[in-house]
Amino acid sequence: MTVKVAINGYGTVGKRVADAVAAQKDMEVIGVVKTKPTFEAYGAVDKGFRLFANNRENMKTFEEAGLKVEGTSRELIEEADIIVDGSPDGIGIENKEELYIPLKKKAIFQGGEKAGTADVSFNSAANYEKAAGKQFVRVVSCNTTGLCRTLAPIDRAYDIKKVSAVMIRRGPDPPNIKKGPVNAIVPDPVTVPSHHGPDVNTVLPDLKITTVALKVPTTLMHMHSINASMVNGTKTDEVIDLLDKTPRVVLVRASEGIKSTAHIMEWAKELGRPRSDLNEIAVWEESINAKKGELVYMQAVHQESDIVPENVDAIRAVLGMESDPLTSIKKTDMAMRLKPWWKHS
Repeated sequence: MTVKVAINGYGTVGKRVADAVAAQKDMEVIGVVKTKPTFEAYGAVDKGFRLFANNRENMKTFEEAGLKVEGTSRELIEEADIIVDGSPDGIGIENKEELYIPLKKKAIFQGGEKAGTADVSFNSAANYEKAAGKQFVRVVSCNTTGLCRTLAPIDRAYDIKKVSAVMIRRGPDPPNIKKGPVNAIVPDPVTVPSHHGPDVNTVLPDLKITTVALKVPTTLMHMHSINASMVNGTKTDEVIDLLDKTPRVVLVRASEGIKSTAHIMEWAKELGRPRSDLNEIAVWEESINAKKGELVYMQAVHQESDIVPENVDAIRAVLGMESDPLTSIKKTDMAMRLKPWWKHS
């Protein structure tokens, strides 16, 4: 079974999801939607993706730029089995009301949309089964994805009583030249909890979690400092082994020269990852410390790419292509050439 996937919004997320979908044997990208003839639109055409404008009026703008467009987003969506909506925050809900509902199409939204936009908020390893057959699914944000990736397996193994997490957030994405901060550490927000904890609860409703967030002058990654209290005690080496076998989590070591988010991004380049992406959550092995039911560790989240494999799995879950989450995760990860966790799990 090969499904037809439309990418509505070919920006930071959309272009990455398009590449990931195109790599899957059971999916094909039938087209991508852009609003302007930017360098990303030229890149889409160079990759062989059919290009569509968001409306009839903008088609002329693309043609004047020398880019052939196949039609409008509505025409693309009519062809699709499912849509991945990579639009800017807040636009997804408009697309839902104006296009997806009238055309009776299934769609995957991103974490920038409110949870109520979709029938379920999604993380592959935490609640894959809940997306089965749903019309609208929201892949949670990069930070929420990072928290769910590591906390879900720890909770299953040791029964977490409560979690306190500090989110040290990057400012803008690297291409964004209009946002800061430039020379400040900004509580984001000042109030507690930050939105990240409640967002985790849209996926893991029974997890007691409190989060605070700070925004700092970097564009590379987010970092989380996590403290979890557990019902069932554990040892440090047991947690290390658990996370090492967890899909889309990689252990990194300061002893091997990975002492910062900059080093992680440099390591991703050395791995030959497209766009230097690190889709996995990087946990510093030396930071993992478990003692008397208390666990602390630090992890880094590449905000541009960690949600990409989740989008692919969400397609399979929604369309009933795979009922088992690990089967879908393995298919996605093998096609994207991610960490081969299945070899020792």
